[in-house]
Amino acid sequence: MANPRTIARIEAAIQRRAAHCLQHEISDPRGQFITIVRVELNSDLSVAKLFYSVLGSESERSKAEKMLEHATGFIRKQVGRVLETRSIPELRFLADTTASDAEQMDDMIAQALRRDRQIRGDEDAGDTPS
Repeated sequence: MANPRTIARIEAAIQRRAAHCLQHEISDPRGQFITIVRVELNSDLSVAKLFYSVLGSESERSKAEKMLEHATGFIRKQVGRVLETRSIPELRFLADTTASDAEQMDDMIAQALRRDRQIRGDEDAGDTPS
């Protein structure tokens, strides 16, 4: 089991190197708008989960996912060059849905406020926070 500070340092190195690979070394147009949001490394340093977000539509997210599946080996090799560990962790790319979840939550709140105004009647419509 590694020290939490060591894990945090390795996570930051993996995030920097993977992001650099996506921006400068992989010339696949499907990966243009991928951002590595965070990295979570397990305590035995064998698996790194790289959470990513993609700017664009659902089809662009799907294309980016396919590109990451194909580029995982190359990115792992590049990450291994900068890590000072005995072994290179297995990389697992996972879509970060925080932004879409927040957007969904905003929509649900707006719908609830509209329904509340309808139930109470129009006289209280101006009292809702914006």
